[in-house]
Amino acid sequence: MPYNEQTTEMLRQLGLHNLEDVYWDLPTPRLYEHAIRNREGHLAHLGALVVRTGHFTGRAVKDKFIVDEPGSREHVWWGDFNRAISEERFDALYLRVCRYLEGQQVYVEDCLVGADSKYEKPVRVITQDAWHALFARTMFVRPVDLGREATPDRPAFTVLHVPHFHAMPSQDGTNSEAFVILHMSRRIALIGGTAYAGEIKKSIFTIMNYLLPDEDVLPMHASANMGEKGDVAIFFGLSGTGKTTLSSDPTRKLIGDDEHGWSNHDVFNFEGGCYAKVIDLSKAKEPMIYAATERFGTILENVGLDIKTRHIDFSDASLTENTRAAYPIQAIPNAIYPGVGGQPENIVMLTADAFGVLPPIAKLRPEQAMYYFLLGYTAKVAGTEAGITEPKATFSPCFGAPFMARNPSVYAKMLGEKIRANKVNCWLINTGWSGGPYGVGERMDIDVTRALLDAALTGKLDAVEYRQDDVFGMAIPESCPGVDAGLLDPALTWNDAAAYRAKALELAASFDAAFVQFKDRVSPEIAAAGPLKA
Repeated sequence: MPYNEQTTEMLRQLGLHNLEDVYWDLPTPRLYEHAIRNREGHLAHLGALVVRTGHFTGRAVKDKFIVDEPGSREHVWWGDFNRAISEERFDALYLRVCRYLEGQQVYVEDCLVGADSKYEKPVRVITQDAWHALFARTMFVRPVDLGREATPDRPAFTVLHVPHFHAMPSQDGTNSEAFVILHMSRRIALIGGTAYAGEIKKSIFTIMNYLLPDEDVLPMHASANMGEKGDVAIFFGLSGTGKTTLSSDPTRKLIGDDEHGWSNHDVFNFEGGCYAKVIDLSKAKEPMIYAATERFGTILENVGLDIKTRHIDFSDASLTENTRAAYPIQAIPNAIYPGVGGQPENIVMLTADAFGVLPPIAKLRPEQAMYYFLLGYTAKVAGTEAGITEPKATFSPCFGAPFMARNPSVYAKMLGEKIRANKVNCWLINTGWSGGPYGVGERMDIDVTRALLDAALTGKLDAVEYRQDDVFGMAIPESCPGVDAGLLDPALTWNDAAAYRAKALELAASFDAAFVQFKDRVSPEIAAAGPLKA
């Protein structure tokens, strides 16, 4: 088994002096099954693997760091999402992790990130747990599926994953016992103190977000699919807005559900799997995702399980609202693998507006698309976090601020250039509330949302009349085939017109306040593309 110099030294530090200590690219999930049955969880639900992640059931946002070192210092978007840690601290913690692993069994997966061979990067994941190795194998592109052998001698990134090792904040400079530390120049992700599997994929996504702009590729926290005629659509949206659900459309081919690159000649998936949020998953409403959770080898993370009957309860949120399913993208019947499509014809920005004032669909000018891309708006509702008792506007620039290693204006500029060069149609779709705010109005019916989306992607909205919303300035269609016209104007769905306008102006004011940080970094046209009134 050939290694490059860095990996050889890493394995030596881990105490791995012969291949008997390492499980390299286990060929089938059944080999993981044996280890997992004895150590990690319970096999259930027609072969799916149910696991528990302990204290952390989501990303440890405040525990992510980027090493402050000369090679990347001037390019990183330092702040709340990219906290700095010194190279000395990183080296000391890395050495302690290596000593901790001496003599222990670890699992190693060599995979690829990036379905376009021109931009693919080999990634190696070294982890303590069999199920985390299976997760890596599931979520990244598998060389064997491409008829190729893994290239362990040349990993572009290495993820050293030690969920059972805990940092000492006073000594290590971390915020807690958990840590996710990225060294951009050495291409290392050091993860510990948390078993939440999403940290593995998001660490690599962050590194890709750092590297690809230099290759003229726009990295996107987005899903993508393709119609029968080869027309590609990109879906931006935060958790809970329907990004995975709407892109998994039986009438279109799925390119990918979460992370993509947009080059000068294609849109390509970074991954080889899906990591879907499955709280309240319904077989009737989301049949393809539901079917994927039943396949052998799917990982169900923190999903409700009756140990005696092995009955899965997708409505069980006793551990977390952030229940997840990880499955190979081939589990979706019409998925494209490896996920590569042409230039997009449509961009859809999804938001779950809990204030109930944004239209169910609106068409955006390129400048407006860049404005709302930089905002990355959705809303949290009561009960989703401690202390939230009413709808709260949430902004995540580029619809994925925690993973944007560079300033969001870098990505927004690239987005605008690609939209104009390819004459892409841009849409805003509200999957949130209508007829009033959360607690008063009702959530948009997913079947209505799908009808609106289908009309946009198939050109049915090209010939209809539009009007400009007098608060937000968006172009709202006055009709849509198969949809009640009364649903298209949010003001008409409220019983109290004055209450609607007051709530709309309140949300518009929050948009203006959130955009202030970008005004000096964008053109006057983009800065003026927000609400008309606030």
